[in-house]
Amino acid sequence: MREIFRELSWSNLVSSAKGMGGASYAVLGFLFALLVFAIVIAALGWHLAAGVDVPPIGYVALVAGVLFSLLVGVGLMALVFYSSRAGYDEPARLVPPDPDTTSDDASVRH
Repeated sequence: MREIFRELSWSNLVSSAKGMGGASYAVLGFLFALLVFAIVIAALGWHLAAGVDVPPIGYVALVAGVLFSLLVGVGLMALVFYSSRAGYDEPARLVPPDPDTTSDDASVRH
């Protein structure tokens, strides 16, 4: 556990940031601005919706949407793990043809 905190020390973060270029800082700035924008929109929506009642069908739709999203997320992660463990994520490699079947296949194709 101490190794994790040693790796996350301030000096390691600063030394990692020194290797970043201008494009990396631009991406980080854009993502931070997007986060701030999302927080502001969420706060405005929360305050503007004060006093609005949600009908029971709205709660049913909310629960159904959350459950469906969880089901899709779990299913996709299961497929990722399955494909990784089954070897489907391995890079393609050339398999040399068998010399015995090559001559037979060539005569059939022509």
